[in-house]
Amino acid sequence: MIRVNEDYLKLPGSYLFSNIAKKVAAFTEANPDKKIIRLGIGDVTQPLCPAVIKALHSAVDEMADKDTFRGYAPDLGYSFLRDTIVEKVYKKLGAGINSDEIFISDGAKSDSGNIQEIFTHDTKVAVCDPVYPVYVDTNVMSGRTGIYDENTGLWSNVIYMPCTAANNYCPEFPKEVPDLIYLCFPNNPTGATITKAQLQDWVDYANKNKAVIVYDAAYEAYISEEDVPHSIYECEGARTCAIEIRSFSKNAGFTGTRLGYTVVPSELKDADGVEIRQLWARRHGTKFNGAPYIIQRAGEAVFSEEGQKETNEQIAYYMNNAKVILEGLKAAGYTVSGGVNAPYIWLKTPDNMTSWDFFDYLLLNANVVGTPGSGFGPSGEGYFRLTAFGTYENTVEAVERIKNL
Repeated sequence: MIRVNEDYLKLPGSYLFSNIAKKVAAFTEANPDKKIIRLGIGDVTQPLCPAVIKALHSAVDEMADKDTFRGYAPDLGYSFLRDTIVEKVYKKLGAGINSDEIFISDGAKSDSGNIQEIFTHDTKVAVCDPVYPVYVDTNVMSGRTGIYDENTGLWSNVIYMPCTAANNYCPEFPKEVPDLIYLCFPNNPTGATITKAQLQDWVDYANKNKAVIVYDAAYEAYISEEDVPHSIYECEGARTCAIEIRSFSKNAGFTGTRLGYTVVPSELKDADGVEIRQLWARRHGTKFNGAPYIIQRAGEAVFSEEGQKETNEQIAYYMNNAKVILEGLKAAGYTVSGGVNAPYIWLKTPDNMTSWDFFDYLLLNANVVGTPGSGFGPSGEGYFRLTAFGTYENTVEAVERIKNL
């Protein structure tokens, strides 16, 4: 008789965002007359920009012609998109990335969850705490994380790097040396950033200890301060220790169309000299048939002059929302951070409330939905995440409701 993979059974009984959805659904059913404002999940609300829509229409027209129809995409992605990324992203940053080191995918979430597959089961994994849940959960699914302690919310084989107000929500080098290090900056959920010098320290640390950094740069387009790096490849030596993951979801509103890419430099090798890029190429070709042609053409349009202008306007729209939330909550007496280089605001719950108690309090009394910090890890307890991805009108209304509590 077939049996399921027991590693999946080790996962905690419920997923953070599923819990939120269930609570909101129950509240809505009991209160159909209430207007709920959702500032929880980081989904965009602005439509795709005109340059992207134009490219989509044009690509669809191509698919209707037998001479220009496209089937399966190349394993790495179409060269027109990979070459554009090299020119418009990495050359501008002074980072020496080649097009054959770029792997086009259907989003950063998939890549960040799948990249760990190519490393051994005894790989020691380090994550920031709080952390994007996908990093930990996918390592649980691979049988790499040991035993879960329901009292502490920790996995026995995961190295947690607390990111708290005491260290400005930035990780410190762990006492136990990891093999695989997940870093996300600008950070989800805290909105924190690190300087180029701080990131260089992590690159030096990884090279010294023969570790690999998985660098999630999904929110780099929201950076506004000069000393905050947009890519780990701005740092010397990163090509020998770092994998970078990027997304079109937040910088160009592709949450509903799905597009991202991962960079794996050819110099990145394991302890036996095996080239990681070749293994990822094999994995990519075996388990993925490529992002659709029309979506990759849309991604190319993001980097056009019109696309950059229009997507930058959308980013400014969301960051204005972030400013409204940040300043409004500060004025209301809340302790808040983030919202400067990222579309996330991280606030301390009032009156020693737990994260879920504050979730229920906001939902019941302000009809506003956020995300409990404890869902991102033990160090997130007592904190709460709000996103700036709502409409401006709803954002203003939500802040006023919270201020009036």
